[in-house]
Amino acid sequence: MASTPGAIQPLRNREFRLLFAATAVSLTGDGIWLVAIAFQVIELGGGPVALSLVAGAYSVGLIGFVLVGGIAADRLARRTVMLVSDLVRAGVVGVAGTLAVTGSIELWQLGVAGFLIGSAEGFFLPSYTGLLPKLVPESQLLAANGLEGMLRPLAEFAAGPALGGILVALLSPGAAILIDGATFLISAAFLARIRVLGTAERDPAEAPGLAAALADMREGAAYIRRTSWLWATLGFAMLAVLALIGPIDILTPFAVREQLGGGAAEYGVLLTAFGVGAAAGALGISWGRMPRRYLTVMLLVWGIGALPVAVLGLANELWPMIVAMVIVGVTSGIGDVIWGTLLQRRVPDELRGRVSSLDWFVSLGLLPISLALAGPAGEAFGITAVFIAAGLVPAIVGPLALIAGRLRSDELAHPLD
Repeated sequence: MASTPGAIQPLRNREFRLLFAATAVSLTGDGIWLVAIAFQVIELGGGPVALSLVAGAYSVGLIGFVLVGGIAADRLARRTVMLVSDLVRAGVVGVAGTLAVTGSIELWQLGVAGFLIGSAEGFFLPSYTGLLPKLVPESQLLAANGLEGMLRPLAEFAAGPALGGILVALLSPGAAILIDGATFLISAAFLARIRVLGTAERDPAEAPGLAAALADMREGAAYIRRTSWLWATLGFAMLAVLALIGPIDILTPFAVREQLGGGAAEYGVLLTAFGVGAAAGALGISWGRMPRRYLTVMLLVWGIGALPVAVLGLANELWPMIVAMVIVGVTSGIGDVIWGTLLQRRVPDELRGRVSSLDWFVSLGLLPISLALAGPAGEAFGITAVFIAAGLVPAIVGPLALIAGRLRSDELAHPLD
């Protein structure tokens, strides 16, 4: 009998299939939200600054609660934490969608909804990182992360935005938001069927209270400080997020409108191009073995791979933007799969939730600033200048992180192939 290709072996596992299905539905909803929220803001008369503030509220919620989410992931059943997070987000998005379709929504309410959604996601993400190694053997983690890495961009940046664009065009932004809320309910139904034993790493009643939570947080932070590959990569991520995310999330819809005369359809195409590229990169890296120089590969593809972002501010036709987004997607997908596998293979299980939460907290710590500054920077310096700077910063910082953390010797001392 022919052996199952390594990249799809995890799909033979029932629990992983359920997690995969839940993630697929939820991420598709996230993609719908990306398009719906942008055009809901525009429908209310908002511009780049307004969209920056609404999007920034989500990241404030995520960053504000992700450390608590990491503690919960190491003390509670991770599947349960994820399930509750989905139900909370379904309720919040359902209320926002109802207000939107009835014409009662206001910009501040969109900001509150974004904050609550981000807060719930702050609990979801560390638990997901910690749960996956309990569903598949260590030898299949690269493949499992590759499948998830393929799924995430296809759902969140391809299928979701495409569906979101159709829903906005045929119905309304509010109707698209309501459908996004339903996706969280479907995701929760899949999560409820997963059977996992021993998901709570520690007794949740052990030394409860603020002092214990702070001690847990300090333990995770100390581990990162003494682990060079973690602090060097997180330092790179902070600067890359500051440079990239705000311009891509906030200024791309306006670049489409001003440089191409386009709208929701063209914006959806660009998100789809990124998603397809990221899926290809994730699947490609997962089909084989972990690169011997995995830290070098990860930081260089993330850094140099950001250069095509400059094209978004220079092009006057759609096709160069599509090519740029595909390239950025491919390199992003490769780096993300390597990084996720590193967290699951090199971080002790009892620390994984907290280290994952600190990863999100540190790497996204500048996200609200990036989102808040992108709109004003675009108006002050021009969209072209901002996109050029966004492409250059990661390309410079990536090689510097390799040198500062002495990561080339670290990866040889800890082979994962």
